[in-house]
Amino acid sequence: MSEWFETLEGLRARVWQRLGRGVADRRAPARHPTLATLGTDGAPEARTVVLRGSSEAAGSVTIYTDAASAKVAELAREPRATLHVWEPKDRLQIRLALTVELRTGASLDALWERLSPEARRAYGGRPEPGRPIGDPVADYEETRERARFAVLDGRVERIEALHLGDWHRRADFSRADGFAGAWIAP
Repeated sequence: MSEWFETLEGLRARVWQRLGRGVADRRAPARHPTLATLGTDGAPEARTVVLRGSSEAAGSVTIYTDAASAKVAELAREPRATLHVWEPKDRLQIRLALTVELRTGASLDALWERLSPEARRAYGGRPEPGRPIGDPVADYEETRERARFAVLDGRVERIEALHLGDWHRRADFSRADGFAGAWIAP
């Protein structure tokens, strides 16, 4: 029997299994991937986010964000982004090329209600994210604003998976061919 990383099917299945684990398990590496966008000034931007959903069937991932964050403005300008995950136990790098759609408004009420009061701290605040302040305690006010809660729906266009084993294996999976996959040089 072959190892998961020896076949395209096994590697693709492991990617989605790890993403699913990241959604379900707060301690899983895929829980906190890095989202890379193109800044409004044209420079690359990267930040850690929380993976809130993944669907192999739909080929999608979900991230929650503050609607006032810089990444929202960046994605409004250029909706393409990359999500990066490093799974140390598996020695697996996952890169997802995404097209991101922003959702806001009343359709998110049920999601907001399911968030804990602690989680709601990430959505709101005065001044808005990234603004200069003199003192991190005295000059910032938590507001927990439902109107600032937004969802980033990432449509996965491509998956690149790199397994760093005795023999490195790298594969590219594209939505265009149903994520059938092809081996590429590591």
